[in-house]
Amino acid sequence: MGIFSRFADIVNANINALLDKAEDPEKLIRLIVQEMEDTLVEVRTSSARTIAEKKEITRRIDHLKSESQEWERKAELAIAKGREDLAKAALLERNRAQEIADELQVELNKLEEVLAKLSQEVTQLQDKLNDARARQKALIMRHKTTSSRLKVKRSLYDTGTEDAVSRFERFESKLNELESEVESYDLGRNKNLADEINDLEKEEEIDKQLAELKARVKKES
Repeated sequence: MGIFSRFADIVNANINALLDKAEDPEKLIRLIVQEMEDTLVEVRTSSARTIAEKKEITRRIDHLKSESQEWERKAELAIAKGREDLAKAALLERNRAQEIADELQVELNKLEEVLAKLSQEVTQLQDKLNDARARQKALIMRHKTTSSRLKVKRSLYDTGTEDAVSRFERFESKLNELESEVESYDLGRNKNLADEINDLEKEEEIDKQLAELKARVKKES
């Protein structure tokens, strides 16, 4: 199973769990970034172990090749000394060492393929992680902005807001009544000297206009 397949399984499981709990999107974004970081650390740790194993196999192959060459040298010496039996035994040991080295070489080739694939996937995951980190702040800010707008929209259609406005209007109406009551106290209050003189002047003007009107009517008739 590749990195991205394992990563997808982990992230999907956690996201589904959070969705079931109705968690907020910001936590989901942080979770995805965290899972990518954890997966990257895990894969790099696994790669380090694989590299160490590769080095150990390479060391054993080199040792077996040296051992094989040494047994071949001994076989040549045995032939030179006329000991064919010892030469055969040395050749058997040489072949055994060579077979083990060949088997380890096959295993080494597989490890190198795995490491090459891991290296490629780690690079891709690192790129995706860098992109996710760059977009994380923007996504969280968008979510906060959208949430704020949603709260405003909800408040506009919330009956509680309408009740608050209605209460405010009732308070304004009550305040108008109080102001009217204050003004009513000025009605019928005792007039001062200036007010009485003004009233006399007005009354005198009315009497004058009335006399003029009577004279005009009498003259016309």
